Amino acid sequence: MERAWALAMKRNDRKKMSDNQEPLAVIALTLPDGSVKTFPTGSTGNDVALSIGRKLAQDALALKVDGVAIDLNTHLTADAAIEIITFSSPDGPNIFWHSSSHLMAQAIEELYPGSKFGAGPSIEQGFYYDVASEHRFREEDLRKIEERMLEISKRDIQIRREEMNRIDAIEFFKSVRNDPYKVEILEDTLKSVERVSLYHQDGFTDLCIGPHLPSTSKVKAVLLTNISSSYWRGDSARENMQRIYGITLPSEKLLKEHVARLEEAKRRDHRKLGAELELFMLSPEVGSGLPIWLPKGAIIRNELEAFLKEEQRKRGYLPVYTPHIGNIELYKRSGHYPYYSDSQFPPLTYHDEEGKQEQYLLKPMNCPHHHLIYSSKMRSYRDLPLRLTEFGTVYRHEQSGELNGLVRARGFTQDDSHIYCRPDQLVDEICSAIELTQFVFGTLGFSEVQTRLSMHDPENQAKYGGTAEVWEQAEKDVKEAADRMGIDYFIGVGEASFYGPKIDFIVRDALGRKWQLGTVQVDYVMPERFDLTYTGSDGQKHRPVVIHRAPFGSMERFIGVLIEHTAGNFPLWLAPVQAVVLPIAEDVHDYAKSVHQALLEAGIRAELDTRSEKIGKKIRDAEISKIPCMIVIGQKEQESGEVSLRRHRIGDEGRFSVSGLIDKLKQEITGRT
Repeated sequence: MERAWALAMKRNDRKKMSDNQEPLAVIALTLPDGSVKTFPTGSTGNDVALSIGRKLAQDALALKVDGVAIDLNTHLTADAAIEIITFSSPDGPNIFWHSSSHLMAQAIEELYPGSKFGAGPSIEQGFYYDVASEHRFREEDLRKIEERMLEISKRDIQIRREEMNRIDAIEFFKSVRNDPYKVEILEDTLKSVERVSLYHQDGFTDLCIGPHLPSTSKVKAVLLTNISSSYWRGDSARENMQRIYGITLPSEKLLKEHVARLEEAKRRDHRKLGAELELFMLSPEVGSGLPIWLPKGAIIRNELEAFLKEEQRKRGYLPVYTPHIGNIELYKRSGHYPYYSDSQFPPLTYHDEEGKQEQYLLKPMNCPHHHLIYSSKMRSYRDLPLRLTEFGTVYRHEQSGELNGLVRARGFTQDDSHIYCRPDQLVDEICSAIELTQFVFGTLGFSEVQTRLSMHDPENQAKYGGTAEVWEQAEKDVKEAADRMGIDYFIGVGEASFYGPKIDFIVRDALGRKWQLGTVQVDYVMPERFDLTYTGSDGQKHRPVVIHRAPFGSMERFIGVLIEHTAGNFPLWLAPVQAVVLPIAEDVHDYAKSVHQALLEAGIRAELDTRSEKIGKKIRDAEISKIPCMIVIGQKEQESGEVSLRRHRIGDEGRFSVSGLIDKLKQEITGRT
């Protein structure tokens, strides 16, 4: 956070003229289309937007100058490449929602005097603010706050940025604002920062990096969605606060569309569908965050595992199995124990017959075990690359408030692989891992995938293992591989693992929500910690490089996302029940049984519905169960030795011979279409 503030201050310094620089009469601004326009020095982003069109000026939220987002009313004093940020811009929603968290805080302060405010960031879909208040907020309070937010919006309050010395800011939040939370941030988190920025709107002021909206009037529609409990700075030993979530939009039309998406998201909730389709269960008798796979869910999981295992075999991966617990010294050696100590179950302490104490951990990661497998024998340069793979279950003690069905669990299985290779093989192996991940996502119907190159923060080198030189080389390798594969990526500074940079894949589901799933990670650190070597062609010992790779990420999270992406309408090859045979009347039951048996013998997962119900109800029940194929059999089908095929959500597809139907379905299943 200190680094973010320091960069923000430098960013604004770059926009100001130095004392000894002669002011320019005009400045040349390059627009996104490559055209260049001149403006008087001191012009603002709003001036630029107005010169292009009144509609753009109405929609403008902020300005991007040489790739850096700043406030729209910042005075420009030098030539630059600029872009007007609107709500539809990539940076637009974040700026809009962060400003809206301030707007909500002002409304709460006006309605409930004495309230204090902790953190109020924008999130993927909206924002939240942690509030310390004697008032216990309820649903009806949210409606009052919404009304006040819209009233403040209509006041058209200009939002003003002010920079000041950190010491002065501390005094401001002690005497003027009386805000102990901001004082703590200034005295603790930002203690190395010289200057900070404040944002004022009427009588409300917040400590913030920015940028923000130019005026409260940009917010036209408000929906506060939820109240939950939180702790100051995420520490359960600190003050309990109330977290209020919301979303704002530039128009009522966009809000209505958002509400419709929320309703669709509820309909697709994987916890709801998981229960309805009998895929998995969560039981307090087993423990929070520890899902149990039911037969139908286990089939989906088995099919996904078989799919990836088949692709891995083609690419030379070797399967291994490792235990669910390990000696704590193993994880201390790898660094996982201190790194994940806040989210690990307590060590298991064991005393042998002689009273000697040993401690074990539920496995937090699979990689230390794989490193021991590698080092169990001498390796030659000819043996590399060595690709070890395991569907290994790991355990994390996530906070109960963060648990969310399958997508955030305490026990989950990673499709974990570790590739041990020579440095000259590294980029090729990264490219191969990227290709496999892309193939997996494409097969499962995730067509929109973002890629983040997660790099380390050089300002916080102590957080990471290895030297600065090692990190420079690893990040160079990752970028070279991404460029070779033609990936459209963005850089995430500070998002790296403690042992190396990552290529993280972020999929967008059918509702437009983003989920981080697969990952490819480069690791020069673990080979040092585990003294991994191979004998080179020169007869000397050398260090291999390790690639950590998981296309699914975790089976639980991936399947949870897949359930919501498909709304439980799985493709035929994944569906737990692929076909159901529906006889119209009892006199065709024997023929229906023979068709059912033929499907089973062909390896098609089929059920037979011989209930004494009308065919319409049987079809409706099969549709509700989301069974892809309904095979309807009546007197005509029995006489002709055929069947009628009806597809889920599609309808009648005509009549087929039994063998013809089996060939059709098997071709679709084999092709994983």
